[in-house]
Amino acid sequence: MTGRRKIIWIVTGVVLLSLLVTAGLIAEQWYRMEVCNYESMDGEPHGYYVYPDMDADSLLSMMQADYHVYSLRDWRWHKKHLLYTSPRPGYYRFPARIGDKHLIRRVQQGIESPVHITWTNQIRTREQLAGRLAEQLLMDSATLISCLDSAAYMAKYGLNRETAVCMFIPNTYEVYWTYDADRLFDRMRREYDAFWTAERQHKADSLGLSREEVVTLASIVESETNRKIEYPQIAALYLNRLRKGMCLQACPTVIFANGNFKTRRVLKRHLAIDSPYNTYKNQGLPPGPIRCTQGSTVDAVLNAPPTKVLYMCANPDFSGTHVFSVTFAQHAAVARRYQTALNERGIK
Repeated sequence: MTGRRKIIWIVTGVVLLSLLVTAGLIAEQWYRMEVCNYESMDGEPHGYYVYPDMDADSLLSMMQADYHVYSLRDWRWHKKHLLYTSPRPGYYRFPARIGDKHLIRRVQQGIESPVHITWTNQIRTREQLAGRLAEQLLMDSATLISCLDSAAYMAKYGLNRETAVCMFIPNTYEVYWTYDADRLFDRMRREYDAFWTAERQHKADSLGLSREEVVTLASIVESETNRKIEYPQIAALYLNRLRKGMCLQACPTVIFANGNFKTRRVLKRHLAIDSPYNTYKNQGLPPGPIRCTQGSTVDAVLNAPPTKVLYMCANPDFSGTHVFSVTFAQHAAVARRYQTALNERGIK
């Protein structure tokens, strides 16, 4: 082989090698950009809450606890190339394997993953509701309380500060973590309207009650016992009292009015409180629910059976059930036995 041909082969080899190296680098860049630069250590997706004051490095640090980053050099180059400085606030759930571009585009554009929020019927006040929601969303409880307490704001939803909790039916809802108050309340109003089907609305109309009055009555029923089997009977009792114009005389409303939810025994001093929620003093329903009320309890009110019962008393055997009576004389006899049982157990 002549010297000239040798030089040609060497140059050709160098060029081919350079092309292969370049192609390899380009392929790696494409792979890290488009397919995978992050791979979770356990092979599972992982989610992260990104707060307003977080930057790109803060998110990277969080992810490195769960993901292996194959090339930090590529990551920094891609970040610079895509003009990525900080993520938008939100909750993001990433797959087990993700390329730099797809990760960056999601957090740059705020393409959030949904979260699930939930609360139970143990929520009794607007403050408790606001606190529970604030635990699960980016909003603070003060913002939520101001909305719930505002007559003007709640009027947009056909409610007031007393009935505001009506549309927060205990359940699990899929939302976005960064919901503001308007989006959250709009969503809950849609859920509330969806719950009130034409059939349910017809039943409420037949009882002569508004939606909010039905929910309010259901909240009282739910507060009377943990025995769901008794809900229809208790609902029927209170409906009978409303029809006759009698005071409901519901102890849970008095407890709500006094604000001490640990009260085990309602005494005369509790009954003396001057409050629209004191159904021993005021006829009819209180101004609004005394707890967030389950949809099934609302149905118990709407489907209450025909009955003549007007009175009930906790069962003296402390089984958690009630004894229902048609006449006051029957009720008084049961009440005396129950009071005696309370005294014997030292319950005050």
